[in-house]
Amino acid sequence: MSYDRFVDERLLTSRDALNRFQIKIKMLEIDEGARDFSHRFGQRVLIKKILLTIKYTQTEEVEERELDVEQVEARMKKERLFSSSNRWISSSEIKNGYIIASRHLDLLADAIALDIVKV
Repeated sequence: MSYDRFVDERLLTSRDALNRFQIKIKMLEIDEGARDFSHRFGQRVLIKKILLTIKYTQTEEVEERELDVEQVEARMKKERLFSSSNRWISSSEIKNGYIIASRHLDLLADAIALDIVKV
């Protein structure tokens, strides 16, 4: 692998404040028909499905879960009238199919609020 394609693991992994678990998110599906008319943020894609990998550091247990972010956002709008997630991700924030750690909370905000993901 060449140096320019190398991605550091720390860039892709987010952790909680007490370092009890680590999260990685792999992009599974994007919305091909979505059009981003705001050019000031650059070229962005709309995420539909992700693969959430949670590793518990104390027990070394790994949990994988497929999450339909579009469905969670629709459920959140139905139950709570608004959504706080942002499914638009810049193409520069996707590395080898994984979403960088700084965008994890943006994608998981609704799932955490609905207790679908317990972190």
